[in-house]
Amino acid sequence: MPLDWIMGLAGGLLIGTAAAVYLLVNGQIMGASGIIGGLIDGSGRHDWRERGALIAGLIIVPAIAAFMMGGAQTHLTNNWAVIIIAGLLVGVGTRLANGCTSGHGVCGISRLSLRGIVATAFYIGAGGLTVAIFKHALGLI
Repeated sequence: MPLDWIMGLAGGLLIGTAAAVYLLVNGQIMGASGIIGGLIDGSGRHDWRERGALIAGLIIVPAIAAFMMGGAQTHLTNNWAVIIIAGLLVGVGTRLANGCTSGHGVCGISRLSLRGIVATAFYIGAGGLTVAIFKHALGLI
């Protein structure tokens, strides 16, 4: 089996396990956008340490893994305007959809939530359409 597939499988297992543990321990869905949103709007003030630790882990652990493996290859564009606009659009999209890939895709689909399945289908479709337009039609990325 190619190393990329093994790494993808291992990453998926880790994310799924983390989501299950978070649900069992907290009784809440591990939706990153909701966790970050609670830190920003103040609604998660009562458990800010836990939320901050989760977000820090989402940033630090992949950075450590990339460092230990000699770097991470990405196909990210060097165009900072595209990166910033894309990040803002993802943020707006997660607020409009009341969740993100971890909330709807990982936790929602695994619980057979119709809302999670529909949201995931729409954001995967929107992502594919966006790549088709911005990369293949406009050549921006």
